[in-house]
Amino acid sequence: MAALTVLVLAPLGVVAGFVWSAVAPASRFVLTDAGPMLADPEAQTLIEADGWFAVVTGGFGLLCGIAGYVLARRRPVEVLVGLAGGGLLAGYIALLVGGTAKGTIRAAAPGGLTTTTSLGVTAHGVLLAWPVLATAVFWVIEFVFFSQERREVRGS
Repeated sequence: MAALTVLVLAPLGVVAGFVWSAVAPASRFVLTDAGPMLADPEAQTLIEADGWFAVVTGGFGLLCGIAGYVLARRRPVEVLVGLAGGGLLAGYIALLVGGTAKGTIRAAAPGGLTTTTSLGVTAHGVLLAWPVLATAVFWVIEFVFFSQERREVRGS
């Protein structure tokens, strides 16, 4: 069951990568002799890309956690292992796919060439958004239903 969950989540990483590349702003760089430099040092696009990655993959994690509980709550440990491993893999795939979906180089003034880079994350902790939220929502739902069942058993 864990391997099946991982195999189901991996292709969702491709979808999440394309969604992330569509909504996240790309950073503009100027290519100089010293290397690439941010075209606008005050720009927040690097931080925004991290935030959008967390929002997109976190949303997919929430949906996967709910689906995992509904479809396989009789095997919670196996599903949780699959959600954690599959979420990590899907997040990494989203990073790879979203990172290659953008990027163009355009000629510019004598200051160098202007480029819009591919997306990336600077805060690597956002790679944990998918597995953490998927497993957390699974446990929250389990706790709510388990508490309800215990109350019903005590009330009988």
